[in-house]
Amino acid sequence: MTTLTLSKALNAGLRKALENDPKVLIMGEDVGKLGGVFRVTDGLQKDFGEARVIDTPLAESGIVGTAIGLALRGYRPVCEIQFDGFVYPAADQIISQLAKMRYRSRGHVSLPIVIRIPFGGGIGAVEHHSESPEVIFAHTAGLRVVACADAADAFAMIQQSISSDDPVIFFEPKRRYWDKGEVDTVAGVSRALPFDRAKTVLDGTDVTLLTYGPTVRTGLESALAARQAGRSIEVLDLRSLSPLDVDTICASVRKTGRCVVVHEAPVYAGLGAEIAARVTEQCFYHLEAPVLRVGGFATPYPPSRLEDHYLPDLDRILDAVDRTFGY
Repeated sequence: MTTLTLSKALNAGLRKALENDPKVLIMGEDVGKLGGVFRVTDGLQKDFGEARVIDTPLAESGIVGTAIGLALRGYRPVCEIQFDGFVYPAADQIISQLAKMRYRSRGHVSLPIVIRIPFGGGIGAVEHHSESPEVIFAHTAGLRVVACADAADAFAMIQQSISSDDPVIFFEPKRRYWDKGEVDTVAGVSRALPFDRAKTVLDGTDVTLLTYGPTVRTGLESALAARQAGRSIEVLDLRSLSPLDVDTICASVRKTGRCVVVHEAPVYAGLGAEIAARVTEQCFYHLEAPVLRVGGFATPYPPSRLEDHYLPDLDRILDAVDRTFGY
């Protein structure tokens, strides 16, 4: 086991993918000599050359469009979008082309492209640098949407995503890039949980807390604090946002009888709404209270000095947990 930050684990996973398959390419703004704004691709261009780790123009639509052409010729491109809010210029290519090609070709053409997107807030950034656009892509049929939350998953899930024949939107929690964790870099992905499965981070009996990406750590901290008040919270990291691992989610909710969903994105029409509907439909006779949601507000992401009031924190999560016991 090796102790790595989440960003270094991603770097190691990308390195493994480049070593194992000569058709894997990395492309994006400043991914080469600079190593990416978060240094996730640091050193890769030096070791694999400019033909495989490609610095692109500042044109997200062009990056994804070029990747689609490369994938049609047998390559496996990995595109980096520097920040979450910069993905919208590429939305036409992603939604209209990338997500539709296999369906359009009746399964004859696949586009094994990974689009890496650092997402979420908590880093004191300016406008368009702290958004959570995951529900847009989860709503788009034809895409896999996943989010890692710790170093071990980052290392394994990026490799699993690259080896998938489906296009994958890979969300990385940017405020967790510097969190450290134990990573099995020797076994690789052979012992890793499949990237379309949810993971139980902490066992509990009273409430199921469903979350993903940057709020997994927040949820875990909330659960540990709740133990002091005698509340046992089970924390699940969804990992796959589309498709959802409904079986694992519902098994936990049937056990606990209560459910709280947490994400940074606005609550209104967020992924938590879909999860709440699924849980209510499939666990209705096991629920002791309505499924509650904790998330951002229905406003554009605020200036950095106000983001602590916007982001779900321990107090807001524990308040929702308390309210589930009021029914």
